Amino acid sequence: MRFSLEQHLPGSVAEVLAALTNPAFIASLAGLEKVGEPQLLEQRVDGDRVVQRVHYRFTGTLSPAVTAVIDPARLVWVDECTYDLGAAKATFRIVPEHYANRLRCSGRYRFDDVDGTTVRVVDGDLTVSYPLVGRAVERAIVSGLESHLHEEAGLVEEWLTGDH
Repeated sequence: MRFSLEQHLPGSVAEVLAALTNPAFIASLAGLEKVGEPQLLEQRVDGDRVVQRVHYRFTGTLSPAVTAVIDPARLVWVDECTYDLGAAKATFRIVPEHYANRLRCSGRYRFDDVDGTTVRVVDGDLTVSYPLVGRAVERAIVSGLESHLHEEAGLVEEWLTGDH
């Protein structure tokens, strides 16, 4: 399933990227509704390139159709993201700890300056290989990703206004 999401974030592109690559900001994501406390596993900075790996655990609720084939306790993954700060772009890959042969997700972020604010565009590919329920699980994951990014935008605003 291909997906595309767009959201508006307060602050300039440089400010938004500085927040998203700040270890303290990543730790603040623990306040999000459907993920447990994130763990920054790795962050390497080489000029304008930032590579970071963040470990997440799903803590939300899932529909019975999804839990029929997926154990919510095993929804643990690493988000591998490589930012190109100069180009205001990033690539990401979701690496599940479990179900690795059943789930693949990767994509791109683009950060555009629009009148002093930032528009983040996410384009990705998601494949869930489960007979009969795969598409429903894909839709649930994309919906969850959209919710996560919406909540994250609120944290970016708090971060940039100093309310953290």
